[in-house]
Amino acid sequence: MEILTKYELRLRKEEIIDKIKAGAIFIHPTDTIYGLGCNALDENAVKRLRKLKERQDTPFSVWSPSKEWIKENSQNLNSLIKWLGELPGAYTLITKINESSQLAPNVNPRSNSLGVRMPDHWFQEIVSELGLPIVTTSANKKGEAFMTSVENLDPNIRAGVDFIIYEGEKKARPSRIVNLEKEEITER
Repeated sequence: MEILTKYELRLRKEEIIDKIKAGAIFIHPTDTIYGLGCNALDENAVKRLRKLKERQDTPFSVWSPSKEWIKENSQNLNSLIKWLGELPGAYTLITKINESSQLAPNVNPRSNSLGVRMPDHWFQEIVSELGLPIVTTSANKKGEAFMTSVENLDPNIRAGVDFIIYEGEKKARPSRIVNLEKEEITER
């Protein structure tokens, strides 16, 4: 497992994008906290991430490569249009997902809803260039505190990731949840 800075990531961008497409499990920065991620279209990568996080069937959110991707994969277009204007930002939009979506079925088992993010963060450029959604969930095991620095990263999670993109300690809170179906906002 290696730790990359923003500068190192930019130097090796094509290699890292290829690793993500191939199923790498990694930790990435966001505008709020650190996330644990993988290619959201790769069922095996999602399975490995679930095992690492110890969350077998709880829904995961995805980091969208674009607003267009969100529109193409969502059924809540009327509610969604208003909130797309807030993106990028510290929101997770809960929307009904189209059946034609190519997400791995284990991203959100037993549900047709999906949490979608587009953080206001430089890593959005990498996800956009990747051109596909990535799973984004807090970098911690179920019930434990989320990662704010490499010093408080769970050793088992650290051992299970292929790389970390690190930019120092985070002092923010997780994103706000906006349920488009119920039209309610939840602070985490």
